[in-house]
Amino acid sequence: MKTRDRNRLTLILLLLLFAAPLAIAWWLGAAGWHPQQTRSSGTLVDPPRDIGAVTVTLGDGSTLAWHDPKYRWTLLALPGAQCATACRERLDEALRLRITLGRNTERLRLAYIGPALPADYVAARAPLLAGRDDGGAFAAERAKGEDSLALALVDPRGLLMLHFADGYSAQGLRSDIQRVIY
Repeated sequence: MKTRDRNRLTLILLLLLFAAPLAIAWWLGAAGWHPQQTRSSGTLVDPPRDIGAVTVTLGDGSTLAWHDPKYRWTLLALPGAQCATACRERLDEALRLRITLGRNTERLRLAYIGPALPADYVAARAPLLAGRDDGGAFAAERAKGEDSLALALVDPRGLLMLHFADGYSAQGLRSDIQRVIY
């Protein structure tokens, strides 16, 4: 075999080696196959729900802007019927989780949407946005327990991407948030 033919054969084999996984992935996607288990601890909202038109009135009377020019993700805290001791502990945990993001802390904002919290409680947790959803747009994502907290992650364009039901794992939540923010 000539050197030129051997070089061409080597090139073709290399192209096949790199093209084969792409072709297999395309074929599996076209066939509708999805992995049975994912590394995400939250539940993926499929398809993502556009909540850009949902009006959330904050404590100061302004509305929450879903489309964020600073490209910040929004972690929604959605309590059950009331937010007493257990719910507030989970809310404080979410605030501490935000701090652990280090230099990316500002890329995540935390918005509480539920029954009114005392003004001194909200003021002591400065980056926390507290408001209400008058239209009930988040009824399906709310915590099912009386004094529990569910979370939902909204991307900077106003798309609801992940839901974390009450009883979520804080470590799993942090892992999921790190994946999307970093």
